[in-house]
Amino acid sequence: MAQPRIPRLYLIPVLCKALDILDLLEREKSRVPLEEIFQRVQIPKTTVYRILKTLVHRGYLAQSPDGRYHAISRSRKIRFGFASQSAAMPFSEEVTTSLQLAATHNGVDLQILDNQYSADVALENAKKFVASNVDLVIEFQIDDRVAPRIGHTITSAGIPLIALGIPHPYAVYFGVDNFQVGFDAGDYLAQYAIEKWKGKVDYVVGLEITEAGSFVQSRVAGAFDGVRRRLPSFPEEGFVRLECSGIRQRSYSVMEKFLNGHKGAKVLVAAANDTVALGALRAVRELKLEKFVAIVGQDCIPEALEEMRANRGGLVGSVSHETDTYGPRLIQLGLSMLRGNAVPPYNFVGHQVVTPASLK
Repeated sequence: MAQPRIPRLYLIPVLCKALDILDLLEREKSRVPLEEIFQRVQIPKTTVYRILKTLVHRGYLAQSPDGRYHAISRSRKIRFGFASQSAAMPFSEEVTTSLQLAATHNGVDLQILDNQYSADVALENAKKFVASNVDLVIEFQIDDRVAPRIGHTITSAGIPLIALGIPHPYAVYFGVDNFQVGFDAGDYLAQYAIEKWKGKVDYVVGLEITEAGSFVQSRVAGAFDGVRRRLPSFPEEGFVRLECSGIRQRSYSVMEKFLNGHKGAKVLVAAANDTVALGALRAVRELKLEKFVAIVGQDCIPEALEEMRANRGGLVGSVSHETDTYGPRLIQLGLSMLRGNAVPPYNFVGHQVVTPASLK
């Protein structure tokens, strides 16, 4: 009697092992370390490691900064969380637009929450991202005091974090070199004073955002050094720091008070961003001091560009942070992190000084 024919199985052993690992991670809701995967699938550790790296590279798995792995559902897009600084702030909205376009182009689902320029709201949004189980978070808030709590909230859940604008503990930084953009602003202010005022300057004012911490504060420090480079004999007592909290009305108030107390003085102003630069410009305009005050901002928001094109004096420059490059670079940086690739801890974007003359 003939024996029944046993069907031949055309199996690829290493592929079976890879699928065993993928099945394991798809069943798990939490992120799993290499050692635990090795123990549960009983495959040689070197093989497990190589399979994991391959699956991460091909986008089936993601690796957290702490080395743990989790499956990325193929039935949905990779999902990034973006906490915008404030929908009411032009620079923040430009970054959001750039990020939305890049996410769509790269097939990434982008969940956007508005931090409303509030540390408390930013912390609550971080918790919402964790509850939503996003694959990665891009955080844009500038309150240095809450940054450690936000960083801990997100990364302790095994979610990679990119911090935009100011460093956060446990996060990869993305943004400008704050000291350098400040230095270039100060250098241009001094150059302006030499050309227009024959180098005669009475005060150099830095409009600060103290809660943003030392990293953003270095914009003002850099601006002062930029002035010193071209005006080395300028007295140290002529450098003045005014706190404006990044708010236009506050900037207007402190600048109006300062100018009223120093009538006739020639003043260079290095603003932490264009929002406070425009607040200072309002004070200059109301006091009709355009010939005595020169302001350089940061960010090149549309309103600042419009003012410089009008060339009515007061606002003599702004530093472009090239926001159109933010979205593509942030998406690629995030995808690279999810694939387990090594990325630099600080990722600086380009910048350039923009003036009324360069806009013609």
